[in-house]
Amino acid sequence: MTPFDYTRASDAAEALRLGASGTAAYLGGGTNLVDLMRETIARPDTLIDVTGLSRTIAETDGGGLMIGAAVRNTALAEHAAVRTRYPVLTRAILAGASAQIRNMATVGGNVLQRTRCTYFYDTDGSRCNKRVPGSGCDAIGGFSRGHAILGASEACIATHPSDMCVALAALDAIVHLRGAQGTRTLDLVDLHRLPGDHPEIDTMLEPGELITAIELPALPFAANSSYRKVRDRASYAFALISVAAALELDGDRITDVRIALGGVAHKPWRAFKAEAALSGGPATANAFRAAAEAELADAKPLNDNGFKIGLTTRTLTAVLGELAGAAA
Repeated sequence: MTPFDYTRASDAAEALRLGASGTAAYLGGGTNLVDLMRETIARPDTLIDVTGLSRTIAETDGGGLMIGAAVRNTALAEHAAVRTRYPVLTRAILAGASAQIRNMATVGGNVLQRTRCTYFYDTDGSRCNKRVPGSGCDAIGGFSRGHAILGASEACIATHPSDMCVALAALDAIVHLRGAQGTRTLDLVDLHRLPGDHPEIDTMLEPGELITAIELPALPFAANSSYRKVRDRASYAFALISVAAALELDGDRITDVRIALGGVAHKPWRAFKAEAALSGGPATANAFRAAAEAELADAKPLNDNGFKIGLTTRTLTAVLGELAGAAA
């Protein structure tokens, strides 16, 4: 691990001042950043501890929730309003990691975690454009069972690891940011980038910009929501694929729906095509399956991960079927 300095920011203004150098990193729970530093993938010369900032969960004027970036994942999952009004988020967080990690990890840090691609972490033996731009990608042509089938490029086929972000994408979450130019917001679905020619750039954040909060808008039918994660083992493995969904019915017709997928792309994948195919239509297994197939029509499987297409289709169909039964 490269030597570094440590300082604790007393407020957001001080954090931004300290982070303006470009060689510093904001420290939340450290459950991903410290791993990257141990592997010398990340080499900040200063860690700015922001865990004392924005640690509240509050109601918004519009009836949603404002979640401070330093809120611990455990606190978010256990919050009464989250459990009753956005159960998909609680389920995603509980599926994401052990209790010890959830107790340390912060919301802002979870949103900004990097890929868990094994080639990315293999600093001694593998080429990785995300780790060393322009070096090549050994995952392409390598063992690709866990890699992307949507939105990948010739430069990178890695997937985003967060379970929480998949739920947030389905819930129309809004990211609140503060930087040198002031404050701004981004829809969470626009925060993360697809790899393109620059997979080393994970997000749309400006240098030194700080996540201050995540906002969940009022979404009444999100009370009928769920998250299902398919993985190789039950004990906190990363998702092969995952589905976050919320469904509203009027009789047997779908009046509103939100769907996001995990384990299939470089970012949490909002299933806009599937949502469009379902809106106003019947809540039937055939409709759910057709919507999944529409979303996956552009999937480009690799040697080892073609099974993800069928697995995603079956899982999405099952999750929507359960929600339809609950709504009815």
